Amino acid sequence: MTAMTITAKDISELRARTGAGMMDCKKALEEAQGDMSLAAEILRKKGIAKAEKRAGRDAAQGLVGINIAADGSVGSMLELNCETDFVARNDEFQALLAKLVAHLASTSPVGVSREAFLAETLDGTTVEEVIKTASGKTGEAVQVKRVAKFGGLVGEYRHFNAQVGVLVELAGVSGADAQTLAREIALHVASADPIAVSTSDIPAELMDRERRIAEEQVAAEGKPEAIRSKIVEGKVAKFASDRALLEQPFIKDESQTVGQMVAKVSGASVVRFARFKIGEAA
Repeated sequence: MTAMTITAKDISELRARTGAGMMDCKKALEEAQGDMSLAAEILRKKGIAKAEKRAGRDAAQGLVGINIAADGSVGSMLELNCETDFVARNDEFQALLAKLVAHLASTSPVGVSREAFLAETLDGTTVEEVIKTASGKTGEAVQVKRVAKFGGLVGEYRHFNAQVGVLVELAGVSGADAQTLAREIALHVASADPIAVSTSDIPAELMDRERRIAEEQVAAEGKPEAIRSKIVEGKVAKFASDRALLEQPFIKDESQTVGQMVAKVSGASVVRFARFKIGEAA
């Protein structure tokens, strides 16, 4: 058998035997000239078969890595997951995280998606293949869960155990004072866990969900029909202000909101933020 006669059935059989992806199986069969056992061995050597078999297992441990340019003009953050805390504390896993974050900072464009990042070239192959190889070496599922790269004026916060990381992008300001402001807001985001910059940025489906919940609560409480609508809207507005960054009381000084703190810096505005927490849904 030659590479030209490899069939879909051959690929499916190798996939069933190894759990590897279809394209990986096709490439392995071509390299092995159709020899099923040799193709399986090629996949094992590359760590692909083991990595793919573990794809369904829960990679709920890991670390968050951050890289910020000295002048705060660019910030990069990446969440690398594994299955156990033991592997997360391993030097090789931490070295992989450092390599991936460095690549993200030096090579990837601002706003890069996770999928585009995984397809980028690293060490002569793709980032995805580098991760698969690492997964084979560790014996655990290893995955990049999220990436973020911001431009403008970027501040960061990473918790001491690297389990929580935050990037905040500001516009309209520059310099050391602006970087300090961005870092303070990042610290707040890590603690307060907002879901949007402003109330108008909260997804409509979340607002609709909260409105349905409020309507059910008000009906169950037996409130008069004439005032139910007003009570519901009050509850929805309270939810929005509690979860919008600019409306939240600043954690270091609750006498002012984050929005009021930002307003004190001429021209400053919060463009966006990203908050990664290990074990949390993306």
